[in-house]
Amino acid sequence: MIRPYRPADLPALYDICVRTGQEGEDARPYYPDHDLLGTIFAAPYARLEPELTFVVDDGQGTAVGYILGTADTAAFVKRFRSEWLPEVAGRYPELTGPVPNTPHETMVDLLHRPERMIVPELAPYPAHLHIDLLPEHQGAGHGRALMETFLGALAAAGVGSVHLGMATANVRARYFYDRMGFHEIAVPDPGPLTYLGRATS
Repeated sequence: MIRPYRPADLPALYDICVRTGQEGEDARPYYPDHDLLGTIFAAPYARLEPELTFVVDDGQGTAVGYILGTADTAAFVKRFRSEWLPEVAGRYPELTGPVPNTPHETMVDLLHRPERMIVPELAPYPAHLHIDLLPEHQGAGHGRALMETFLGALAAAGVGSVHLGMATANVRARYFYDRMGFHEIAVPDPGPLTYLGRATS
């Protein structure tokens, strides 16, 4: 079932994030610190905007999937830097050496650059989201239910549109987003990402 996030779900969010963090596959072999991805892509949203965090409950109280995000990307970036980054920078200090050359270094670099989330072409889509579901719970309609719940919450809050960035190589995710009514947003030099957006209603 889909339910609102509870603080006790936070360890599960970290776990789900890393177990789906390599283009939908398990990223644990690539990151010696298994909390790093969740520190960037899951926990700050649950902490800063818990009202927009929803989970799939396995029926025994354990979260096995989630959708989370922000209603206002620009405002979230400011809070990420002023409220979240000071909490985690001691564990993941900012890089001072050469260009990052490992997955860990690349992600630490992203952590310290939240302003990267502000992309001019995405301004008409002020909200953004992340959605992840453990593989053994995919294909049962949970992803659609999560998305519909999140979009409904945004619409109820008066937010008209939302975007996301997905790994271009993740063909299965793109198929899901296409079925959910997302369309591609042209962004110059998007790197390894494809940006998608849609109206919330």
